[in-house]
Amino acid sequence: MVNSPISSQERIRTIDIIRGFALFGIFLVNMPSFHSAIFVKTMNGYEPEYTGWDYWLDGFFTLFIDMKFFTIFSFLFGLGFYIFISRAEMKGQAATKLYIRRIIALLVFGLIHLIALWYGDILHTYALSGLFLLLFYKRKIKTMLIWAGSLLLAYNAFNSLTLLIPNTLLEQIEVPRIVMESEVSSYTAIYQHSGYLEWVSYRLGAELPMILLNILPAMIPVLAMFLIGLAAGKAGIFQDVSKHLQLLKKIRLITLLISIPLVALLALYTFGIVDSGVKQLYIIQVLTSISSIPLCLFYITALTILLRRNKWQQRLRSLGFTGQMALTNYLMQTIISIGIFVGFGWYGKVNLVTGTIICFIIFAVQMIISTFWLKKFRFGPFEWLWRSITYWRIQPLVKNNDERSYS
Repeated sequence: MVNSPISSQERIRTIDIIRGFALFGIFLVNMPSFHSAIFVKTMNGYEPEYTGWDYWLDGFFTLFIDMKFFTIFSFLFGLGFYIFISRAEMKGQAATKLYIRRIIALLVFGLIHLIALWYGDILHTYALSGLFLLLFYKRKIKTMLIWAGSLLLAYNAFNSLTLLIPNTLLEQIEVPRIVMESEVSSYTAIYQHSGYLEWVSYRLGAELPMILLNILPAMIPVLAMFLIGLAAGKAGIFQDVSKHLQLLKKIRLITLLISIPLVALLALYTFGIVDSGVKQLYIIQVLTSISSIPLCLFYITALTILLRRNKWQQRLRSLGFTGQMALTNYLMQTIISIGIFVGFGWYGKVNLVTGTIICFIIFAVQMIISTFWLKKFRFGPFEWLWRSITYWRIQPLVKNNDERSYS
């Protein structure tokens, strides 16, 4: 049996569109860390302080975007794992061997991205977490969901332990603001004025240790959402949406009803209507994490039901093309953003609103390029490389006439 990836006709357009939607949300969340010293502030237990329109935009992000789209992307990875393995098995291929090679390639992409460009890489976390999915592929759906729920419960319970620490103790261990501001100043200066090798060397010392220290905690919610996506794949929900329409509508309603009070409570703390002093930031972080799960599932089900209408499939087709090239677009978002803010010396000089506008422009261009690219080619450049490594042979890149007419 010749190893080969799935054809264009086998793709599920709804998944591509949801992936494009998630990719946009992730870019919105990542953008502030591309142009400002978010890393130093977060590591020292401080949230960026915004005023004016930036304040309201940041609040909107906290309520509806932060952690929600990353969670969607994690769900889709688990779903994609099921589709990849099951289709490989149907074709008589060595599914586990292919998947491990695929994961190792993703890990290499992630490590290069992490070391050479940006501390916020998610690919290495996905690769490491993705290995554990092999343990669950043949398990029952109920088992997958129990594990997912247990992991999420343990993760959020552990994060909530901070709320039990007395305020006086938290105040004592809190990094003084003057120290944090000094670190931000030094960090920003490196990003603004150093050469590439000096910049990378500094990052390896200042950023990488904290990233490595947080790998295991970061893997827990990722693996949980992988398992929920795997369960959805095994249940065949996205392979036959009509058959599972009532279930999707029920999930949409339940997750909406759960999300409303959680988001409302989060808003009270985010906008300072309720003030808990030194614990304010920790409460916001816990509520953001907890609310991300039902809101993520609401976004997924609502969009899936909406996309049953052909007119919405057509309206969002460019978003689907962008999602089909998610790896390429994700990496290019970093390359373009670092080039603009670090390369042109704009780092630390852009506010949240301006950064968001730039994000919209870049993503709009990516949608256009992805649409035209996939009219002619089967994969994005990095997807082509990834698949060539996975199947251990060079994949045909240019579409044939039948594939072009389908697109």
